[in-house]
Amino acid sequence: MIVKHLDDVIGTAADVDTEGWTARRLIYKDAGMGYSVNDTIIKPGAELEMHYKNHLETVYCIEGEGQITDIATGETHDIRPGTLYALNEHDRHILRANKGSHMRMVCVFNPPLTGREVHDETGAYPLTE
Repeated sequence: MIVKHLDDVIGTAADVDTEGWTARRLIYKDAGMGYSVNDTIIKPGAELEMHYKNHLETVYCIEGEGQITDIATGETHDIRPGTLYALNEHDRHILRANKGSHMRMVCVFNPPLTGREVHDETGAYPLTE
């Protein structure tokens, strides 16, 4: 059984901070679960173009508001607490947090992240064996 609290992760190597987001890696590859789980903060006003070509991701918003745009179709969806989206086709997308506040998201990745990834120049995380 694995039991963690967010306080156990904040300030450790599993707390990854960038200009546009902070991801607290709660479960990652070494746990052997076959997926990883992040508690992620999208910083106020951030606009992030991403393309998880190596991973599938499901995201559940628990705080804040913003939008996600599917780059292929141009379709934009509002995000607020209770919104879930799944990038089930490695969808290229732009994620925006409203300028007034952050968005807090629970993010699940398959295959799992190792714990220290950051986006490459294409907006993807690298695939590790």
